[in-house]
Amino acid sequence: MSRKRVAVLISGRGSNMAALIEAAKAKGYPAEIVLVLSNKADAGGLAIARAAGIATHVIDHIAFGKDRAAFDAAMQTVLAQHRIDIVCLAGFMRLLTPGFVARWPQRMLNIHPSLLPAFKGLDTHKRALEAGAKVHGATVHFVTAELDAGPIVVQAAVAVQKDDDEEALAARVLHQEHRIYPLALKLLAEGRIRVENGHCLVDGVPVPDTASLHPLT
Repeated sequence: MSRKRVAVLISGRGSNMAALIEAAKAKGYPAEIVLVLSNKADAGGLAIARAAGIATHVIDHIAFGKDRAAFDAAMQTVLAQHRIDIVCLAGFMRLLTPGFVARWPQRMLNIHPSLLPAFKGLDTHKRALEAGAKVHGATVHFVTAELDAGPIVVQAAVAVQKDDDEEALAARVLHQEHRIYPLALKLLAEGRIRVENGHCLVDGVPVPDTASLHPLT
C-alpha cells in the first residue's frame, strides 16, 4: 500500500510538525510528510522542514485582508498541486472557512492542548490552572467547521501538579502531543478510523471517554 501524502500547516515553531516528520522516517510508517505550508514567512518550523528535505510554501494571509475564502482557496490550490491526501494542522493560527473544511472530510487532523471538549480555544494551560483542574492533556481530532469540536481520535492525560505553572504544565502536555499526533496520523493513514454518529471508532472500538484516561505525570 502506498504511503499517504501529508501536508502540515504551521504558523510558528512547528514542534508537532517536527514530531510528525521524525515519526514518518520510521520504516513501515504509512504516511509521508511531503509539504509544510505556513501563513508566516518567519515561522521557525519552515527551516526544520527544509533541513529535512521537505517542500515548503508560504501564503501570507495578510495579503488577503479579511477575505478568508480567498486565502483558503490559495491553500487548496497548493495542496492540490502536491496531491495531498491528509492535512495536519500543527499550531496553524488561522480559522478555516466551512467551504475549505468541507473539502477534507475526515482527512484533516488538528492537535489541541487540552482534553476536549474542555478548554476549547486559546490559553488552555492558564485556564486549566485557574479552573483548578486535576487532570489536563492533549487531543487529536478531526477538523470540522466548528472550532475544536470535531470527532476525537486520540487523547492523552497528564496530572496537574500542585506547584505547576503554565510553563511546566505546557511542557508535560507538549511531550504527550508529540506522542499522540504521530499515532493519530498512523491510524488515519492505515484506514483504521471510522466515524459513527460524530464519534471515532478505532479498529471498531470507540475512543475512550476522557474520564477513563489514566493521567501520566
